[in-house]
Parts: sequence; structure tokens; C-alpha cells
Amino acid sequence: MQRRAYAPGIAVLLVTLLAGCTGGSGDGGTTDDSNPGDAGTASAAAEPGRYRTLPEPCTAVGRGTLDELLPGIAQITDEEQREKAYEGVPTVTFDTDRKVGCQWKVDGRQATDHLLVDFQRVVSYDNAVSDDSQAERLFAEQEAGAHLPEPTATESARTGGSSPAGDSSASRSGSPSANPSGSSGSSDSPDPSGSSASSGSPGSSSASASASPSVAPSELQPRVLEDLGDEAFIDDALSSSGSTAKQRTVTVAFRTSNVIVTIEYTEQPATVGVVPDSREMQDRAQKLASRLADSLGD
Repeated sequence: MQRRAYAPGIAVLLVTLLAGCTGGSGDGGTTDDSNPGDAGTASAAAEPGRYRTLPEPCTAVGRGTLDELLPGIAQITDEEQREKAYEGVPTVTFDTDRKVGCQWKVDGRQATDHLLVDFQRVVSYDNAVSDDSQAERLFAEQEAGAHLPEPTATESARTGGSSPAGDSSASRSGSPSANPSGSSGSSDSPDPSGSSASSGSPGSSSASASASPSVAPSELQPRVLEDLGDEAFIDDALSSSGSTAKQRTVTVAFRTSNVIVTIEYTEQPATVGVVPDSREMQDRAQKLASRLADSLGD
């Protein structure tokens, strides 16, 4: 009797197992159908940026450009030291695939000039955010950190609504309006001392000899730049150190797709009271930025 009662139990167990296997096969079909959906989600991820590599920074600036930005380099008599000055010094970085830079510093007779060129390749780790969008966000933060002055209504009307920065009332501390440029005032008025650090002789620095320069014109104020990369800006700051010579730093930054390029160009005259020329330094920095933007597009 016990055997007869046990045999049906075995049959029921086998039927249950077979039904489970049949159901598993059906469920497996449903699982397979979900895979294409997952693949579709992955294919909808934001596209990568245009640039996958960065240029070699210390060869990105040609010798002719270095001669222009660093006039003292031509004054180096020792050939070995001059060659070393041209080579520049790579900046310290922990990931050369993402960030590289190079800097040059030359002590000339009229001034000490320093140039820094930095390349940053932005990569987004969020599949919903493209590399370009992430780079745009980072560049916006960099521009906000520069505290560019807003254009006034008067300046906007004068320039036809373009983007130059406003006048001295809207500028930040450290900008040419708060710390006047030597470009406009010195070019129209002679040096009270009768001497000039930029007398037009070959290899001279861009330092102006005006000891009491006027306020920089609005077109030299920190501002957004047009026709340079996807977006760009220029900053111009003059140190307010007391007894030492005025030091000017011009910064040009621009973004092209997922690469952000930053140029810092600094000059400190050797003579107290001499002010570096804002217009000339800005012109040199913008020319370099344009060349670098063109090289990235190649």
C-alpha cells in the first residue's frame, strides 16, 4: 500500500518539473526580446567629441611667434641657452591624454615675459551628456570665473549691440579699467622722464613708458571674443603692486568642440613706472589663439 501511495507522488513531481522547464523556455524568449531594447538604449548615448588626442604643446607655438611674444629671446647671446628657451618647459600633468601644457619665460633687458599654453580635452562620463556639452559647461565656468564686465547701454549702442565689455563703471578689480592700461595714454603722450622702454628698436618689449597711463578704451576691456573657436573670451589684468613695476597678464581662452585652450601671456617691465601695453599684448595673444585654433582644425 505504501508503494502504491508513493508512485503517484513521483508522477506529480515529474509533471511539476516538466511544467517548470516549459515555463522557463517561454520566459527565456521574453528575456531575449529585452536585449535589443538594452542595445537600443546604449546606441542612443551621446556622441563623443571631435578630438581624441591633444597636440604636443611645446611645439604648438612656432619660433616666429615666440620671437614676437618673447622679445628677450633674441637677446640671449648664448646659443645653447637660446635653444633651451625656445623649447619651453612642459607643465606637470598626471594624464597627458586629457591635459597638456607648455610654458616659456624669458628675462629681457626691457622686461620679463612669460607665456603659458594649456590644452584640455574634455570627456563626459555620463552617457546622456556629450563631450561637447560637458566642455561647454566647463568653459562657461571658466568664463564666469573671469568676471567679465557687462556692456553698458551706452557701449552697446555705440558698438551696434555687439559684445564688447562695458566701461570702467562695470569692470572688475584688476581689469584694465580698474588698473588702467598703458596703451592709449602712453601712445599719445611722451614719457615724463624722457626715456622709453619701447622706443621701437628691434627686440624691444611691449612695455609702454607712461608712468601715469589713462583708462583703457572699452575695446580693450575683458570681453567675449567673436570668430574664435566655438566660443572665446579675453581677460586683461594689471597688477597694483606698489613700488615694483606693473605686471600685466592677458588671458585668451577658447573652446573648439571638446577641447579648451587657454593662453596666459604676462609681461613685467624692468623699470618701475613703465606699464605694459595692453593693446599690443592683446593683439599678440589673440593672434596666437587664432593660429592654435586653425591648427586644431587641420
